[in-house]
Amino acid sequence: MANSYQSPVGVTNRFNGALRRGGFIRGMDWVLVSAVLLLLVIGAILVSAGTRNWYAAAGLDPNYYLKRHLINIVVGLVLGIATMLFDYRLLRAYTPILWGIAFLGLVAVLIPGIGSTIHGAKAWITLPGGYSVEPGEFAKVAVIAGMAMLLAERREGEKDPKARDVAQSLIIAALPMILIMLQPDLGTVMILSASVLVVIAISGASWKWVAGLILLACIGSVGAVKLHVLHDYQIKRLQSFVDPKADPQQSGYQLRQARITIGSGGMLGKGLYKGPQTNGRFVPEQQTDFIFTVAGEELGFVGSASVIGLFGVILWRAGRIARRSTDLFGRLVAGGIMAWFAFQIFENVGMAMGLMPMTGVPLPLLSYGGTSLFAVLIGVGLLENVHIGRA
Repeated sequence: MANSYQSPVGVTNRFNGALRRGGFIRGMDWVLVSAVLLLLVIGAILVSAGTRNWYAAAGLDPNYYLKRHLINIVVGLVLGIATMLFDYRLLRAYTPILWGIAFLGLVAVLIPGIGSTIHGAKAWITLPGGYSVEPGEFAKVAVIAGMAMLLAERREGEKDPKARDVAQSLIIAALPMILIMLQPDLGTVMILSASVLVVIAISGASWKWVAGLILLACIGSVGAVKLHVLHDYQIKRLQSFVDPKADPQQSGYQLRQARITIGSGGMLGKGLYKGPQTNGRFVPEQQTDFIFTVAGEELGFVGSASVIGLFGVILWRAGRIARRSTDLFGRLVAGGIMAWFAFQIFENVGMAMGLMPMTGVPLPLLSYGGTSLFAVLIGVGLLENVHIGRA
């Protein structure tokens, strides 16, 4: 398929014309928007339910986390809307800049005095007011866009990307992933790996590339354990996944309590703000990586299944947007974002239920945490942008 060039001026004029005609609003995927907004509301409720009673009992502001989370939602929505207003086809021209900023952010967190270590990973840059930024979250967007830019460049008459283009796209992904491993943040690397694999697969590259990447991932995982590349706390998390008694005071304790909390909810749950496990703070940092346990205990199986159902709607619409995209760049961006969301949801929910090892990844749209929420809503904005610009 030939890659037709569109001048930035022409693309911008057409996109702005659609805005003036009201085509922007009509062209949005409102099923996707509705699912995202519902999950944001549910997430705010769960963050409040997971922290309010505990903070009130300690004599602290019971709405401390809720207030900050609502601020994060507003900022994230602004970023998502801004992303929708910027035609994704122009993103190709600015992708090297975006990738460079994300790369420099990953370098900065490793510099003493700039990066902050939280829960064993030096992945944050602390800002005034108690806020922090995690460059690894924005790297997800940068890697997907960078790979899509290279793999979508086709010369006249070419149907599949050349080996050189595939290799260059893998370098674009590998450099940030190496820096993220140095933090170390295994969860983000796993999510990026899933996105890389899907982008390569739908780009039209030879199946040998996909098979090779899967083999490399298997060899790398075994080698990381054998060569003691992983830190002690990461090894303990993996051991606790196999045997929760392996680290009874930390990761093993958290996994056991997460299972108990989810299981105690039964079919309909204990009711909002009425979960004994949640109010007793038996699951550490429940408002972040283990927010799904709050849903399990207080909303029960029905509520938890509804949350997973809404995530399913988002993945369905993302896949639909990728399939219906009229250009390869949009298809690769949408496909990469779908893979990112799918694996992160699967990893987080599986971790809370004891089906996946602990990796410290938040649940998209639900977990407390600004940078992750910002990145996810930017991803949603890109999906909507591809959907709007398909015509």
